[in-house]
Parts: sequence; C-alpha cells; structure tokens
Amino acid sequence: VSDFLVGLLLMPGEILRNTACWFLGDLMCSLYNYVSYIITSTSVGDMVLISVDRYVAICDPLHYPSRVTERRVKVCVCLCWLCSALYNSGIVMSDLKQPGRYNSCHGECVIAVIYVVGSLDLVLTFIVPVFVIVVLYMRVFVVAVSQARTMRSHVTAVTLHLSMAATSKKSELKAARTLGVLMLVFLTCFCPYYCVSLAGDELISHSSASYSLFLFYLNSTLNPLIYAMFYPWFRKAVSLIVTLQILHPGSSEVNIH
Repeated sequence: VSDFLVGLLLMPGEILRNTACWFLGDLMCSLYNYVSYIITSTSVGDMVLISVDRYVAICDPLHYPSRVTERRVKVCVCLCWLCSALYNSGIVMSDLKQPGRYNSCHGECVIAVIYVVGSLDLVLTFIVPVFVIVVLYMRVFVVAVSQARTMRSHVTAVTLHLSMAATSKKSELKAARTLGVLMLVFLTCFCPYYCVSLAGDELISHSSASYSLFLFYLNSTLNPLIYAMFYPWFRKAVSLIVTLQILHPGSSEVNIH
C-alpha cells in the first residue's frame, strides 16, 4: 500500500513542486510533506516486517503458522503506520504549526529539517532498519546453507514427505533471495538521498537534490517490479486486478499459484 501511495500521491506532488508554482497553499504544502514522510518511512518499516517474516519462516518453520498469524500481521502493519505518523509528526511539527515559514517567495513549497533532527532521522529510518535487515538476512543465509548441506547428505533417504518439505524450503529460500535483491535496491536508492540531506544546501545543487529524491521514491516503484520478477503468482494477481477480472463473481476462488 505504501509503495502504491508513493506513485499515486508523492510522484505527482513532486512533479508539481519542481515544474510549476505550488498553488495549493502553505497548509497543503505542509500536509503534503508530512504525508510523504509517513509513506516513505512506512515503506521502510514494511521491509523490516518482511525480513522478520522470512526469518521466522526459514529459521523456525515449525512454529511459523502459530507465530505469524493473519491477525498479528494486520496488527503489525497498523502499528507500523501509526508509529510512522507519530514519529514524523515530531519532525514536521514546527512546519505544521506555521505553514510556509521556510518559503522565500510565493508559490514555493519547501520544508527545512535541522541538522540534529536529520541525523536522528538517518539513524532511525535508515541505519537501524538496514542493520536489522542485514542481521536477519545473514542469519537466514547461514541457516539455509546449513539445511542445504544436511539435505544433500541425506539425499539417498529422501521420501515423499521430505520431497514436499524440500519444495516448501525451496520456496522459502526464493523468498529470502528476493529480500536480498530488495535490500540491494533499497541501499542504492536511499544512500544518495541521505548523503544529500546531511551535506546541506550550501554544498548540493538543486539538480542533485532532485535526483536523490527521485531515487528515493524510485525504490517504491521497483519493489513491486522485483516481486513480479520473482513470483509468477504475483504477476497473475496483478493481471487480475488490472484487467478488472477481480470484479467478476467467483474471482476470490481463482487459483493464482
């Protein structure tokens, strides 16, 4: 959802802000910046939740159905959005109280974040998530390699049950590999943005800042494409939505696997 909202709300807003005068007023400018912070930080939080899901699925598969339930997933996603909204409200609070305080002329839509707050944001929305994802992914990789070696050593004793387990494990390893690709894209897209943010306006040109922000939002564009590349069921699900077949009676019973 967060990746979808980046394309639906943030991309058009950035095009408007960089190619024409902002005619929606100072209050809408402040709200736009606030919403953009919420959506992007929630997208990062979702990646952390996905990495935790893959960690439990591969490292503790027997308890996965009981630990990762539909209700818990919904609660975690809602908490991710709520925490993002509360956290970013502190960052843009001054701008929300006095919209347009950083504008130098009419028709501008800018927001300034002090260096200390920007550094804290770097730690909480970039360094910490990256650290958590990398640690979990390395743990997943170690367990996957260990399990693969164990399976090869007992290949002569494979039964139908073990064959089914191997198929399931292969699916989990594919999911972990997908997470690795997502992580690489995440670092590629986010690093320039935070480098520009920490460097300051006096050292960075406007074109460089715009380019880094474009990469920042591009991450949300690439995430669905990566899923589509690795998962045939995801492509089929998107096809059902785009062609409006999801509105047909009985569409919920369509087998997409």
